[in-house]
This record gives sequence, structure tokens and C-alpha cells, in this order.
Amino acid sequence: MAEKKYSCTILLTLFFSTVLKAEHSFSNYRDYPITETAFKIEKVADNLSYPWGMSFIDKEYLLVTEKGGRLIKINVNNGEKMDISHDIQSIRFDGGGASDQGGLLDVYIHDVDDYVYFTYSHDLKKSVSQRVKERHSSSAIARGKLENNKIIDLEVLLVATPSQKEKKHYGSRIAIKDSILYAGFGERDLGMIAQDPRQHPGSIVRINLDGTVPDDNPASTTQLNWLPELYQIGVRNSQGITVSPHDGEVYFSNHGPRGGDFIGLAKHGGNYGWKHIAWGGTKYNGFRIGHVPFSKEFDMPLITWVPSPGVGSIHFYSGKVFPEWEGDLLVSALKGKCLIRLDFLDGMIVGEEIIFKNKIGRIRDFEVDDVGNIFLISDDAASGLWKLSK
Repeated sequence: MAEKKYSCTILLTLFFSTVLKAEHSFSNYRDYPITETAFKIEKVADNLSYPWGMSFIDKEYLLVTEKGGRLIKINVNNGEKMDISHDIQSIRFDGGGASDQGGLLDVYIHDVDDYVYFTYSHDLKKSVSQRVKERHSSSAIARGKLENNKIIDLEVLLVATPSQKEKKHYGSRIAIKDSILYAGFGERDLGMIAQDPRQHPGSIVRINLDGTVPDDNPASTTQLNWLPELYQIGVRNSQGITVSPHDGEVYFSNHGPRGGDFIGLAKHGGNYGWKHIAWGGTKYNGFRIGHVPFSKEFDMPLITWVPSPGVGSIHFYSGKVFPEWEGDLLVSALKGKCLIRLDFLDGMIVGEEIIFKNKIGRIRDFEVDDVGNIFLISDDAASGLWKLSK
């Protein structure tokens, strides 16, 4: 099963053992050439409302989430859809548009244990006084079994603490490596909370598949004051995560503010520096964040974009349909509405290209099937499922 996802799908051929120096330069996706590879895009299914994540059940069916809480099984051959019932307590504020970031988010079907893993904004209420309660939520991870078109045996594995009333930056992509689950938890638009290792927001978390904590997490080894589930801190809003076939490491995408999107290595006990630094990004009013874009005090991204393409899901490509892309990293981008490919060789980027842009809108997520066809969803109220093939 493909490792997960893209939004302006950016392809990067990454030899990911690359070591970047402090003299880090920015990449401008708007300057990338358009691919010369022949392909076609066809719509497989329609009438999806703000879909967010998807994962293959088998060769014929995809499981797709919508932020509003709907879980759908889609036949990739004929587009037929079937609703899957579930009891996931996700919260979605204000009826939810593209800027409404809570809801039912990622889905990941693990072939080994047959569980379906979910991320979502967990619905909580916090007492302000005896009479007043505020609606709060947290990034959360749960799992269950898919049986007879229903999710059964649902169990909550992790709910981020503390809960927040802010409605943004849940992060929430999932990857599984060696029976350990990694997920990005966004900093909920609270900035410096990402520097507090006693709180979950703004981190990459790492847990066993049953929700327990691995013995070699930082809190048990090098960072004794960290929460047990934390693996990496200093992250703004990670919406893509995958395992590299080159070196077996876990890589993730991160949304910068205005500029500063990046791809980085998930590092044991690491810190990417948000909000001391912003990787070249600025506040939305144009004012700078921090005194320098990068610092040797913090981990260095592999690649940083200014301006931001709005990077989302990421996957390494494997398949017979586009053999020339084998081993490349696909990255989806929302703002850029494109799919990009970057080639790395011996630790150097040797080429970049956009596969397509402005064809299906803001690309939220994608999956690659067992032969190499790419299926994509867009972030839209009238979205659909598209297939990229030859």
C-alpha cells in the first residue's frame, strides 16, 4: 500500500540521506518547468465535500474521509460510493469550509494488523465557570476494524493535551514504520506552544499501534522532561508524512506561515525551531518572525519553499505506470494547486518539475495504487476523486 499523500502534488526524487548546510537556500516552485511526461487525468467519482484523507482497502476500493465526518468507500473502477458508519467523535466548527480545519481527517489502513487508523479533531468541552462551557478540541488518533461496512471495536489511542478553543492547525497525517505509528500534531495556531515539550501541539508523535509508548522514545532516553509520546518538536503544522524506501527514515511536510513550507526528517529528540524561526516565512502582514530564517540551534529542513506552495501529503512513488518517477517523492500542494517532482542525486537536487497545476483545484491528498496509478482528492465543497495515469 502506498505510504501517503499529496496536495499540489510535488514529486521529489530524494536521496534522503542529504545533509543540508546552514547556508540553506529557498526553492521557488513557480519557476519549476512543466513535465514532458505524457499523462492523463480523469474523474473517477464526484460529490465529495472537503475530503481530507484516503487509503486503499484493496486493489478495487479506497476509503475516503470528509471533514464533516463522512467516511466513504469508493470503487476506483466505476466510482460507486458507499457510506461507512462509525462512532468517531470528531468536531467540525461553523459548518466548515476550506478555512475550517477541524473534522474527520486522515485514514490509514494497515495491512499487517487489519486495523484502520484515523486522525481527527476530538470533541471536548471545557468549563470556564459553573455555568459557561467553551467548546474545545484536540488532535487525536483512534483505530477500529472495518467489518460489513461499519467501523467496529473503535478505540482512542491518543488525544493531544491540552485541548484548545482555536480551530486551526491540527496537522494529522499518519505513517507506520515497523509497527510504530508516527503522526504530525499541529500547534493549533499558538506558535510558541511548539517549543513546550510538556504539551503535544506542534510536534511529531510516535506511539505503538495499541497506543502505548515505545521504550526508545526521547522521554525515556535523551529528553526526560518531554511528554512520553513526543518524538520531534518545533513543528508548525505537518500535513504529510511518509517512510523513505531509500534509507527507511520518516520524512514529513510542514506548512510555514507566509513562506517557509518545508520537507524535513523526523528526528529523535529533534527541534525544528518554530516559532523562534520560520524557515524564511513571515507573518501574514509581512513582518518577520525571528531574527534569522534558520539557526544552527535547530534542525535544518531538506528543502524549503518561498513562496509557499501549501505543501500537504507526501509519498515516494513506486509503480510501472510512470517508471521514470520511481523512487521520487510526490508532494501535494494546496495553495499552488499543483503536483511537483524534485530529483536528488548524491545529496544534490538535480531537477524539479511540476507534473500538473490548476487542473483539479487545491490538492489535499493522494494515494498510489499497486501498479502506479495516482488517485487524488481536492480541498473543495464540490470535490471528487481523480486518477492520474497514462
